[in-house]
Amino acid sequence: MAARTAIREDLHTSGDLRRRARSERVPRAARRMLGIANAMDGMSFTDAARVVGIERQSLGDAVKRYNAEGLAGLYDRPKPGRSRKLAASQEAELGEIIIEGPDPEVDGISAYTLEDLTEIVESRFGVAYHPSSMSRVVRRLGFSHQKARPHHPEKDEAAQAAFRGAC
Repeated sequence: MAARTAIREDLHTSGDLRRRARSERVPRAARRMLGIANAMDGMSFTDAARVVGIERQSLGDAVKRYNAEGLAGLYDRPKPGRSRKLAASQEAELGEIIIEGPDPEVDGISAYTLEDLTEIVESRFGVAYHPSSMSRVVRRLGFSHQKARPHHPEKDEAAQAAFRGAC
């Protein structure tokens, strides 16, 4: 039988880990904290893991990460994935373009659609997006999918106010 991995007790006590686990918003990290606290109190790794609903091997890995990194080691690491097509500076520039909006006299439109934004990104940055993918980029930049109502360039505010006052 393999030797049990020793848990560093100079970082936190089992009571500290239990208190932190109660207020922890990340459930997986909270379970790991409780499992380590149970093991610190003398439970076997198998029993400590079973009580909190994780595998014994997962608890062993969590203990190794806790020993090396402290509490930060109990949180999930970022998952690898495809990198973004636009750099952060390009996304910021796209956000400014969206805020400025189109010029109706020059562009012939009153608001950008996703198709318009894909054309702008392809012409400016040389990156092709599908409109549904552009929707994700726009949401990531903090914009909603809703467009503002168009504003007619010959709108007469005084006439509208007079009309509202007459009603």
